Parts: sequence; structure tokens; C-alpha cells
Amino acid sequence: MKPQRLSIFPLTGAILFPGLQLPLHIFEPRYRALVGDALARDRRIGMIQPHDTAEGAPLFQIGCVGKIEDVETSQDGRYNIVLSGEARFRVLRELEVATPFRQIEAELIAEIPEEALSFAERAGFESEAMKFADAQGYSVDWDALTRLDDVALINGLSHIAPFDTAAKQALLEAINLNQRCELLIQLMEFFGRGDPDEMRVTLQ
Repeated sequence: MKPQRLSIFPLTGAILFPGLQLPLHIFEPRYRALVGDALARDRRIGMIQPHDTAEGAPLFQIGCVGKIEDVETSQDGRYNIVLSGEARFRVLRELEVATPFRQIEAELIAEIPEEALSFAERAGFESEAMKFADAQGYSVDWDALTRLDDVALINGLSHIAPFDTAAKQALLEAINLNQRCELLIQLMEFFGRGDPDEMRVTLQ
């Protein structure tokens, strides 16, 4: 795909997947400028995690383009927005810019159309998800989950799972749905063994 220029919002712990939504409260002046610029153009923002919280920290290589679907503006210039994930992207290089927000050159990653799990993969995932939820004390509407298609189920749980930055990034970077499903099962098995207040999942 042809490289694209993207304005980015580097935010630790914020993972967006294609087809899912991410609500954000925007209050820093530079990111208020980012949203204002996006609203004046194509309403698109690149969500990506930095490696740490330092100013100008290096970025992970994979993020997701989100389109601003809903926006509320307060009198003091803050925004409440909802981003709808459109496509993952790979960072090619960071650009030298005069804007207060960072910009990159990126290539969009083509998603595999109509991805699906096998019956055994789906059954194995649902079984592990139930064990994990029980171990962590989560209340889950299993009837609603079982009605989701495979992509919505795996990406949705990857989006909300209580794992750390590196683990969430690994889920985003999985090359296909089957790999993401397998990794999510591994993370639930690992995380579910311990006390969630004492344990952190870390992938290097």
C-alpha cells in the first residue's frame, strides 16, 4: 500500500483494533490541536503506544488508524471523542514537523478478509476465557459473547483484557486472527495462575 502521512496520539495502554471503538478524553493542548486538525481534515488519528512515558519516546512499530465518529467539545476546549478503528499501520519513519503533535509516514496493513477460527479453536478459546473469568472474579454475559463472530470476539477481548503494555502490543501485532487467539489463550493461562493484584504479564 502507498505510504500515508499520519498525525499520531502516542498513548501507553491505549490499544485500538480495526472494527472496535476507543473513547478518549483530550485535555492536553497539543492533543487538542491534534483533534482540531483531524476534524478539519479527514477525522483520522493514528493511535500507537510509545515504549515509555518520556517526552518523544520511541514508538512501537504497529498502531491503528481511528476515525473520529463522535465528538463533544467543552467550553475550555477539551474534547471527548470516540475513535472507530479502521486499519492497523506500520511506522516507516517519524517526520520532522512544526506541529505540536507528532507525525509519521506509515503504511497501512491489509487485513485478511473474513477471518475465522476453526470449531476447535473457538471452543478452546471460550473454555479458557470462562476459566479465566471465574479465576479473576469477572461477571461475563456468556450468551452475548457466544453470539459474537470470531473477529469481534477475539479482537474485543484483546482490547479489554487486563494485560500490560507489551502483552497488549503483542496482541495487536499478531499477524492473523488464529495467532491472536492462540496468544490470548496463553496470556489468560499465565495470568490466571496468580493473584491479579500481585502479578503482571510481561512479554519481551
